[in-house]
Amino acid sequence: MSRAARNYALIFFGCLVFHLAGTWSLPLIDRDEPRFAEASREMRERQDFVVPFFNNEYRFDKPPLTYWAQVASYKIFGENDFAARFPTAIAGALTAMVLFAWGRRLADATIGWWAAAIFTVCLQTFVHGKAAVADMWLVLFVTLAHFAGWRWRTADRSDSESQKSIFAFYFWQGFAFLAKGPIGLVPILTMIFSGARGRPAREETGSRRMSLHFAGAVLMLAIICAWGVPALIRTHGEFWRVGMGKHVVARSIATMEGHGASSPLMYVALLPFYFVTVFASFFPWSLKLPSLLRQLRQRCDVTDKFLLIGVAIIFGIFTLVKTKLPHYTLPAFPLLALLMARHAAALKLSRNSAVAVATFLLLFALVAPPLSARYFPTYQLARDAAARLTPETAIASIEFNEPSLVWYFRARSHRFVEAIRKKDAAEFMTSDGPRALILPTDAAARIFPNPDPAWSRAETTGFNIPKGQRANLTLLLKPR
Repeated sequence: MSRAARNYALIFFGCLVFHLAGTWSLPLIDRDEPRFAEASREMRERQDFVVPFFNNEYRFDKPPLTYWAQVASYKIFGENDFAARFPTAIAGALTAMVLFAWGRRLADATIGWWAAAIFTVCLQTFVHGKAAVADMWLVLFVTLAHFAGWRWRTADRSDSESQKSIFAFYFWQGFAFLAKGPIGLVPILTMIFSGARGRPAREETGSRRMSLHFAGAVLMLAIICAWGVPALIRTHGEFWRVGMGKHVVARSIATMEGHGASSPLMYVALLPFYFVTVFASFFPWSLKLPSLLRQLRQRCDVTDKFLLIGVAIIFGIFTLVKTKLPHYTLPAFPLLALLMARHAAALKLSRNSAVAVATFLLLFALVAPPLSARYFPTYQLARDAAARLTPETAIASIEFNEPSLVWYFRARSHRFVEAIRKKDAAEFMTSDGPRALILPTDAAARIFPNPDPAWSRAETTGFNIPKGQRANLTLLLKPR
């Protein structure tokens, strides 16, 4: 094996282990992780790889690439928390490899090592490199597209190299869209606003460039439409109306699930949101951001400008979007990592400090999940009931309707989870067949003061993360 191949293998497997650490012992975190994991399970059950479902209802939130990856993981590892998160770790490790390759192309392996390390060992990557969601796949394909776009924009090249770069750019753009929708197309804006060009190929005229871009755009659309057209036909256009209308347009002009500004004044107040949260998200490297900006004011070449424009576009888009979450700007972090890696010497980055931070995060990932698992109420109730749940057990919940209920209880039961009202609880439990009801503990005492002795009962106290409050839950289980 060549030295370069050994370096790539070391980066991939090292980052993979780093991202996977602790994923087997931390329950899926409401709400997004269980939604993705369960939608992938239902996709596998239905053998329908076009239209995702969650709890037997359409799930139009995201395109299917993450579900496809999780389905493949389930075939290898079974349907469990580790398998749901494994594809994300793969995407994170591949992103580090892309950064290493980009760094080598820029100068030498040192820049590549620093870029891969900076991206991997920052707080937001540490969190989302373990999460069973679409973000890391988006980051991977956006980074690949930026890399291809940079090669076309800045490198001296032959006509064949120009063609390869353009087609690679649009190819990865297609997959970025399949990962998380239109936001995956931001590298197109980077290409538009970065005017830097290397020496054009002799054969590359203006009309030739236009034809190459047209052909590349057709390739991108073909990738998107291979899934999108069947999805739109089968859902009679609902995938577009909800996926684009609600989860793109509405997210841009209104807050969703309480994430963002609820008034014009609050919207203005939150405009600097990402320029503040980056100091936590990109920690510990964010401590060097002021020094990096000073360095760039002194020396900023064509590549620095390309990377800065990419970062500015991503931060700018999400600054204007009304719904805000700290991880939305994660696709900019590989570009920030490359910027910092190019100026590592001037910034006096310390290898020992990087190793120390990576070691701390690795130990934290191994120690914290087992200690925190008991605070996940759905996970605890499902574990307590596992031996008594059957494929025929009907499942219902009252007032607690988090997606983790569906994910954990459907691991044993083939029935979907039904949300019912308090007044229907008695009728549900006394109907024929095995039954499982999850409800607040105080409500259980009022509705069922004298439950049937044949019923099993389990109680747990945990934390409802999306609502930021304690959850005291009771499980009533009727065997037959």
